[in-house]
Amino acid sequence: MALSSSTVLPHFMLSGWATNDLGVSKKKGTCGGVICLQRNSFEPWKLRVHSTRVPSNRGYRLIVAANPTEAALIPNKPQITKEDLVAYFASGCKPKTEWSRIGTEHEKFGFELGSLRPMRYGQIAELLNGIAERFGWDKIMEGDNVIGLKQGKQKVTLEPGGQLELSGTPVETLHQTCAEINSHLCEVKAVAGKMGIGFLAIGFQPKWEDKDTPLLPMARFGIARKFFSKRGSLALDVMHRTCTVQVNLDYSSELDMIRKFRASLALQPVATALFANSPFTKEKPNGFLSLRSHTWTDIDERRTGMIPFVFNDSFGFERYIDYALDVPMVCVYRQKKYIDCAGMSFRDFMAGKLLSLPGEFPTLNDWENHLTTIYPEVRLKRYLEMRGADTGPLTMLCALPAFWVVGLLYDEVSLQNVLEMISDWTSEERQMLRDKVPKTGLNTPFQGGLLKDVAESVIKWAKDGLERRSLEESVYLNELAEVVATGVTPAEKLLQMYNEKWGHNVDHVFEELRY
Repeated sequence: MALSSSTVLPHFMLSGWATNDLGVSKKKGTCGGVICLQRNSFEPWKLRVHSTRVPSNRGYRLIVAANPTEAALIPNKPQITKEDLVAYFASGCKPKTEWSRIGTEHEKFGFELGSLRPMRYGQIAELLNGIAERFGWDKIMEGDNVIGLKQGKQKVTLEPGGQLELSGTPVETLHQTCAEINSHLCEVKAVAGKMGIGFLAIGFQPKWEDKDTPLLPMARFGIARKFFSKRGSLALDVMHRTCTVQVNLDYSSELDMIRKFRASLALQPVATALFANSPFTKEKPNGFLSLRSHTWTDIDERRTGMIPFVFNDSFGFERYIDYALDVPMVCVYRQKKYIDCAGMSFRDFMAGKLLSLPGEFPTLNDWENHLTTIYPEVRLKRYLEMRGADTGPLTMLCALPAFWVVGLLYDEVSLQNVLEMISDWTSEERQMLRDKVPKTGLNTPFQGGLLKDVAESVIKWAKDGLERRSLEESVYLNELAEVVATGVTPAEKLLQMYNEKWGHNVDHVFEELRY
């Protein structure tokens, strides 16, 4: 996103940075070529992100890959019941006074600066090893292969196409989550720059085809690739060629979860439009503003989409459990191995009828991992996960939690405004927005006007919600306010540059959107 003359950013996002036409920050200074922000270097919102690593001679340790969920917070039982699954979701309830979860996750494409080709696994391993050694992260291993990093509650992991993902620490303010993202990008750049590697802030791979995707030495990705390749023509594109930014938030009760789920699910197409940032495929415009979002419309409809039952009177923890129990499983983890159980249901597993593990029963770890293979536009875990946005530049990564969590869903007045606005939206209207927005964005016709009109109201409520917190956080909405004011999404800005400044050469996006 371009920064307007009126755009004001917090001082930690400005000091030593220059921005290009799209507001992608280019760091200047030293620290191996990069100045890396210290996580407690600004007032009055000092980060409280602490590492619990075990010291070692090298400054990091190896963590042998185990079940993706390392330990369930609810003790496992020999045989879990449906009541245990309800209790699992209920354990996520927190009093409003204890809400602290602003957890931001984002993905990005690594590429060779010279050839623009995707990183290979050997380069990814070198990068992860370098970050671990230089910045004190623990390495997550699968066999002899490094597949991720861990530091306190932060994780750096890999997606099936080699995309690098940061899962941030749940923090209390937008200043903290944005500083954490910024610090991570500095660390990555400090190591990657010396390798001739850059990272791209875009929602869909703009140049290379699926066959150019690096194959990672991770067993579960092989199982998932085999499973999903038979369940939609765009399934492998979702796995290999998309990048998203997501944010997680707390709920205080089952009723609070329901209200937030409904509000965020109805408005997810608005977020898709505001953050649309994937207009290129195979070096050409693809006809979409968010191809990333569109790819999710053709991959196993049993586990994706707008799940209309959320708006039924009967919706609650138990109804979501019934849905998840019947979504086909992908794999389970036993004795340090992933076992293919494609097509079998968790309901069968709870009855001891899983063909891959006859007579065995699931643990809560198994349940938690199964939930990660379900991909609706909003996902329930022990928190709610917003899944509708393309990844983008730093300013947009910071804008997503400002929009959803703090501005709208953590503010009672704003949340109630949203619920009243969507109260007469039909299931057909919500689905229409889901289907059309990836192509038409804010210009999607809706209820006698345009989706842009809805976005204007929502941005105002989000800003009001931020200002009621009195933490000077509304600055993070400036980019979205500009999108709404101009009606021009990030994707449309890219298309304009492609047609004019870039001379129809998509290679320029690798510089414009490089972190």
